Amino acid sequence: MAAIRPDEISNIIRQQIEQYDQDVKVSNVGTVLQVGDGIARIYGLDKAMSGELLDFADGTVGIALNLEEDNVGAVLMGQGLGIQEGSAVTATGRIAEIPVGEAMLGRVVDALARPIDGKGDIKTTESRLIESPAPGIVSRRSVYEPMQTGITAIDAMIPVGRGQRELIIGDRQTGKTAIAIDTII
Repeated sequence: MAAIRPDEISNIIRQQIEQYDQDVKVSNVGTVLQVGDGIARIYGLDKAMSGELLDFADGTVGIALNLEEDNVGAVLMGQGLGIQEGSAVTATGRIAEIPVGEAMLGRVVDALARPIDGKGDIKTTESRLIESPAPGIVSRRSVYEPMQTGITAIDAMIPVGRGQRELIIGDRQTGKTAIAIDTII
């Protein structure tokens, strides 16, 4: 058996001390209390933010929506078949956001803006929060371009501007859906 000299031991210890990484990582981890119908109740995510992305142990992503005193209600953005009572959930610290820009045009994405069309990643430089506040009514551009619905009675009596919301209200079986579809097509 080879004898190890004291200076070799001290050199090994010095090398290990130099390579030691002392980064402290604090994570917000909770436990699934209940899961069903695309909703999960989670205990232990005390610092979760509304709209924050959550990582479940099976790889499913969720969004924290219902923040209560003792638990968090999250919407599952996937099948979530591997999520069981007692599974671990980690808060990511990121609010749900999507990439925006020219690269998004013509692409097919899922609910979290991940591409599902097989054309590779979407490369953009900007992103926006999914739940961002709408601009105030004063700062919006006014509606100036008319939109023809194709239904003479509506076009004559109730002018609709392009980009404007319009409520279609009426009794059952009176053609509300038909009007909306005819306008879209």
